[in-house]
Amino acid sequence: MAVVISMLRGVNVGGHNKIKMEALRALYESLKLRNAQTYVQSGNVIFKSEEKDLGLIAKRLQSGIERSFDCRPDIILRTTSELRNVIARNPFAARHNIDPSKLLVTFLASDPGEEAREKALGIKTDPEELRIHGREAYIHFPNGIARPKMRWPLIEKILKTSGTGRN
Repeated sequence: MAVVISMLRGVNVGGHNKIKMEALRALYESLKLRNAQTYVQSGNVIFKSEEKDLGLIAKRLQSGIERSFDCRPDIILRTTSELRNVIARNPFAARHNIDPSKLLVTFLASDPGEEAREKALGIKTDPEELRIHGREAYIHFPNGIARPKMRWPLIEKILKTSGTGRN
């Protein structure tokens, strides 16, 4: 059985799309996703599944969440090996002067492709730094994440795929 991490976008943020984690775990279990575990009120759920098609799992989850909680968040899934690769590919890891609390990984729903990546990377993001590798965007916010200069909605529009950030 594969271990999978699901990240729900926009759940329990600013009082919107409120979902209790106990109810979310129960929904996952009802969909035959085993040993569902949540982390705080984040919308992050780790579970086990025999299903190999992550896209199918995401669609089942979206439909189940919509039926149960009256919201339809984007759901990003990664296996544990994919998460290890995300950590290993961190382009800022070699810099010793970077505060880890000022780093964010945005997990994209799909690979935007080389053309979209290049176009997004052409946008001025100073003082923030943006790097995109496959289905992840790595962002360094030297002045903190609270008031970024970077216009993520524009970048996301260019990439033509949704994502959810985790630090």
